[in-house]
Amino acid sequence: MKIDAISYPPRGLSRDEAARYVGVGSTLFEEMVADGRMPRPKHINSRTIWDRVALDIAFTSLPDKDSGLQELLELSKRDGGKRR
Repeated sequence: MKIDAISYPPRGLSRDEAARYVGVGSTLFEEMVADGRMPRPKHINSRTIWDRVALDIAFTSLPDKDSGLQELLELSKRDGGKRR
């Protein structure tokens, strides 16, 4: 195998690598793919590969931990705190 003088991250990742890349286990990653939070894989011959760039985009689109609370605060400000 020829040694590459330029070091770069792989573009295509296996399921386990993709799950690790976004910081979750394989089972949760599969759930996230099924419900659309993570992208579907590409197929190269018999290989199933996730695109690292697509994973970055999907990860950026995930809500922040406190976004639900922030959304409630914004709604409360709009209606003068009348929501229950």
